[in-house]
Amino acid sequence: MIRLDNTQPIPGDLRGAILALGNFDGFHRGHQAVVGEALAWARAEKRPCIVATFDPHPVRVFQPDAAPFRLTTLDQRQDLFAAAGADAMLVFHFTRAMAAMPAEDWVRDVIAGEIGAAGVVTGEDFTFGKGRAGNPDLLQRIGLSCGLAARAVAAVHDAQGPISSSRIRAALQAGDCETATALLTRPFTMRGTVQHGDKLGRTIGFPTANIDAGHYLRPRYGIYAVTGRLPGGRAVIGAANFGIRPSFDPPKELLEPYFFDFSGDLYGQEIDVSFEHFLRGEAKFDSLDALTEQMARDCDEARAWLGRKQPA
Repeated sequence: MIRLDNTQPIPGDLRGAILALGNFDGFHRGHQAVVGEALAWARAEKRPCIVATFDPHPVRVFQPDAAPFRLTTLDQRQDLFAAAGADAMLVFHFTRAMAAMPAEDWVRDVIAGEIGAAGVVTGEDFTFGKGRAGNPDLLQRIGLSCGLAARAVAAVHDAQGPISSSRIRAALQAGDCETATALLTRPFTMRGTVQHGDKLGRTIGFPTANIDAGHYLRPRYGIYAVTGRLPGGRAVIGAANFGIRPSFDPPKELLEPYFFDFSGDLYGQEIDVSFEHFLRGEAKFDSLDALTEQMARDCDEARAWLGRKQPA
């Protein structure tokens, strides 16, 4: 899959595409329905399908001091869109100037003009343009005047209501990995580069791969059963601490996975860590021996939980 940039011309063979348009952070079940509609439409008309996303997220532009809230990085979204079957990802570099553009002009000049889309699919609650005046109804109305067809997809519901990124964030902040996984259709996953730490873990028999959480949403601090994906695609299982390590001074926020039955150098390499199950909250221990004993129990519990999760 190729990554397109809204500041560069769209390749000729991708003009006339069906465009799925939204933030798509997390690419949860609702987002998948929007992209699925665009893919079906594109295939029916033998057109390419482009999935468009925004970076930075509009919230980050208007509230630069907002706490981290991202569920996916651009690279992760590209992987997810590719796996869904899209031909390209288009990144709109969101700015205040873009936000101030009248919605009608954005449809005519950008979606129909610069991108050359033949059709666009959004969620029915999607808004855009100056004062967020643009919506699916305006897309359909303005689109008629410039050869652009438009469709809107209703929200996907479960027993608790519409599926949304806010519900996923709330579940993760509560340590409810299972709900987040059900809404996302996969576990919440942090992707990052392994960095050097104080290397205390290896001295007590639990060497960890330290990762900065970056712009990701902060799940509940504590110990998790995790799965990992290493360079080359190797899958591993383990236990991880996410938090500020209250037994050590000074506090430092890190994701620290310990992968079972793995020995190797991961420094400087990018890995994925998926949050499968919350085991317990962070705690401060009076001694290194007490911490080590608890870590051994955590690993046993994580291994047992992940073993039960594996298909027979």
